[in-house]
Amino acid sequence: MPITRRGFLAAPAALSTALLPGSLMAALEAEAPPVADLSTWEAVRAQFALDPDWMHFASFFIASHPAPVQAAIEGYRRAIDRNPFVTVEHGMFSEGADNLHVQVQEEIADYLGARPQDVCLTGNTTTGLALVYQGLPLKAGDEVLCTTHDHYSHHESIRLAVDRAGASMRMVPLFADAASATIESIIDALLEGIGPKTRVVGLTWVHSNSGIRLPIREIAAALRARPGPPLVLVVDGVHGLGSTDETVATMGCDYFCAGTHKWMFAPRGTGLVWANAENWARLRPLIPSFTDFDQYIAWERNVAPATPTTADRMSPGGFHAYEHQWATAAAFRMHRQMGRARVAARIRELNDQCKAGLASNPKVKLHTPMSGELSAGLVSFEVEGVAPAEVVKQLLARRIIASTSPYAITYARLAPSLVNTGDEVDRAVRAVREISG
Repeated sequence: MPITRRGFLAAPAALSTALLPGSLMAALEAEAPPVADLSTWEAVRAQFALDPDWMHFASFFIASHPAPVQAAIEGYRRAIDRNPFVTVEHGMFSEGADNLHVQVQEEIADYLGARPQDVCLTGNTTTGLALVYQGLPLKAGDEVLCTTHDHYSHHESIRLAVDRAGASMRMVPLFADAASATIESIIDALLEGIGPKTRVVGLTWVHSNSGIRLPIREIAAALRARPGPPLVLVVDGVHGLGSTDETVATMGCDYFCAGTHKWMFAPRGTGLVWANAENWARLRPLIPSFTDFDQYIAWERNVAPATPTTADRMSPGGFHAYEHQWATAAAFRMHRQMGRARVAARIRELNDQCKAGLASNPKVKLHTPMSGELSAGLVSFEVEGVAPAEVVKQLLARRIIASTSPYAITYARLAPSLVNTGDEVDRAVRAVREISG
């Protein structure tokens, strides 16, 4: 008798049916609260249990769970605590509407403009980047080109992969000053940096140091148009996902890696990698999967899988905090209800207000471009004569939560988001003016 998906790594289907009365989804939906009103930004802010005595300008670091996400987490947690075996077995391995892993893939795919089967679920951006770079068939002599501006997690994911493959890594600057960079100058700098051994290009969509947003769509087109062998484009997209009105699946990158517990407001410890079928097929899996049927069947038969690598095969197996992973769908539904374009416009409005206010202070140097086309939800700046850490400390004393960028050269950062108001932005700008003297 051929194995079914429900039988994969779990009990027989008959046992689950006997133990679980009715539909798991129907039972969970019966406990869910009514859909929240998200028609105003005041109503959106009301979904977050943030301390109202503070102004929160660092939500990009890790988000507070909004009410719809928290309700989903609690619903799944209660179901697992009441009947852990049946709930997890049924939610992970059943067919059709009750398969919660597939439900999450479908919600994410809808937002990305992608196919559900091309969405790999991970725990965070770092894991996604590591899966991709370690999975690429790099060999001795190959080069991975990235930039001097990327985050530690991106640089180290590349370094560890090239060390194991006997390949090499090289970093190039895309600009001397992010605030004055242009689309054309960024593309020119990247193209000039490509060498004869370059096979992979790694970029960060929105830089958490300077706040610049790279023109990934234009860069991808320029890479395709250049002479020479095709290059693989890997993008760390965590600070663009959820803050920018962009269809990820048509941007032109080959692999898009992002955590979803920042701008998307998904549960902590959730993330994704998107690629199309051709690009998934080129990767070598690193961790046994619990969601790839073909890999399990091959193991039973003591043979290697005969089918190409897929997103599910790359998704790390083992048991996870399923109440968090499954509740990711609620975060993407919340964004769909708010509207991606509307969310991006609001974030741009608040960030434009913040940048304009800071730029009017002669003792402040902005590192984030004023252009909304080259920025997103982060505003990086320096105050003349005051160290970035001291700026953040003095803002904290005023109950304004800011942050410093974790790089060798660091800046202070304010990140206006959906949890903020225009009045809060003005108050933060005034506080920076007070600090600057």
